[in-house]
Amino acid sequence: MKLKYVISIILICSIYSCSLDYEPLGLYSDVTEGESDAEQGIFANKQAVELHRQNLLNLFREGQEHWYLDMLLLTESHSDNAYAGSPSLETTPFEVNSIEASNPNLFRDWNMHMNNIGAVNRMIYGINDVKDLTDAEKNQYIGEAKILRAMVYFDMVRIWGNVPLITYIAPDITGDNVEEVYPLYFPAQTDEVGVYKQIEKDLKEALASPNVQENRPNDKTQITKSVARALLVKIYAEKPLQNYDEVIKYADELAADFALVENFSDLFGVTLSDTDSPPSQTNPAIDVKRNTAESIYEAQFSSADASWATWMFGRKLDDYNFWFDWAKWITPSRDLSKAFLSEAGDKRYAESVVFYQCTWSIYYPADNYAFMYKCRSGLNSIIKIRYADILLLKAEALIAKGNLPEATTIINDIRKRAGLGMLPQYASANKDALLEAYLKERRLELAFEGERWFDLVRLDKVETVLNFIKDEGRPPLVYLFDHYSYKLPIPQRAIDQNPNLVQNPGH
Repeated sequence: MKLKYVISIILICSIYSCSLDYEPLGLYSDVTEGESDAEQGIFANKQAVELHRQNLLNLFREGQEHWYLDMLLLTESHSDNAYAGSPSLETTPFEVNSIEASNPNLFRDWNMHMNNIGAVNRMIYGINDVKDLTDAEKNQYIGEAKILRAMVYFDMVRIWGNVPLITYIAPDITGDNVEEVYPLYFPAQTDEVGVYKQIEKDLKEALASPNVQENRPNDKTQITKSVARALLVKIYAEKPLQNYDEVIKYADELAADFALVENFSDLFGVTLSDTDSPPSQTNPAIDVKRNTAESIYEAQFSSADASWATWMFGRKLDDYNFWFDWAKWITPSRDLSKAFLSEAGDKRYAESVVFYQCTWSIYYPADNYAFMYKCRSGLNSIIKIRYADILLLKAEALIAKGNLPEATTIINDIRKRAGLGMLPQYASANKDALLEAYLKERRLELAFEGERWFDLVRLDKVETVLNFIKDEGRPPLVYLFDHYSYKLPIPQRAIDQNPNLVQNPGH
């Protein structure tokens, strides 16, 4: 009997059907991975495994809706960095804190993340019986998939808290096994600490594998031990497993392979073929920086396969007027601009926010409208993790441990690259003052990179910062932020499909 290659995601797709604007094309099909005999296992041969591995490496690049677009809606527009941009039932609730379980973006993101979990589980549990793979190849591919699973679950647990922890591939249901197998299709949630412990376990097992690559300085799209170490820095900074000694340890291990680039513009800049003419199809962007010393993990694009996300945020510098006739998402806030302008000469401002003339005037006058600028062409890499983030998390750990001088040195190194002077003495005089300076530095350094909301949550700053914003461009909050706001609601459609899911408190 022949089985189509849906075994690995039968659990996920049966519960969370992809009914919005997502169709996981190319991931699991006879065209990309062939068929398998039931007796043979999930993968027919090495070629099928390697095709699936490439699909896994493309998850971040091809999943821009949930990995990037919606993540920025949550982290930037749901905080003080940005307005929703294009008001709608999808976006406005993030801006005014009225997100409900019926929000279509939430279900889309839940669906996509769960499909990603199915994809990595397919690799982790499906390749041991493939005869033409060496043990070294199996260990490498399984380790890479565990790092990816950790990355997916890290995003999920920070967004929703308790989520289903799926570390298996559910078998087909038969008359003989229905009572045993049926519950696997409707998993309950695992508590937040349990999810973090699985993330930690996956990352440490990948680090212990002799076959997972250490680092790929010329190809930051690869899943390496450097990505695992960076994720360990990030999970140990979060409350459920908070261990600042481990933050420092893994940050220091990354120091041998990564460094701040000299010019901040090298991270997001685009070089045009003719700088005397406006960008257009005849004057495309011809160069972007990839695989910099600062980038730890990124998605890369080419002129033949450009990123579509750029036109969701502003102008495509490689096609200046392409779809520039409707209001864009993630509009930089006046409050963020004010924070940048309070640091005279901050080079990061011009690399993060740009002003154009447009045809709408929702948040700014149409003749001087603000746009997010860190994704400015279809060729720009989207950087998921970079070393400045890791260094600043080390500074946070040092502050928590009372080592203010070393933390101040790290912050000053970040400021120096931005063209700023050292922190004033009062800003590093005590723990509280330095923590405030640190949080501002993270805001300016990592604006529009998916960190602001999580920083406020981690440091218990959500209520004190977001309930008291004085920003003339931001609509009033529908609900004040409170401790229930820290996790988003579980999508109602997911709950409807799986009766074992429990809604988060307060939603």
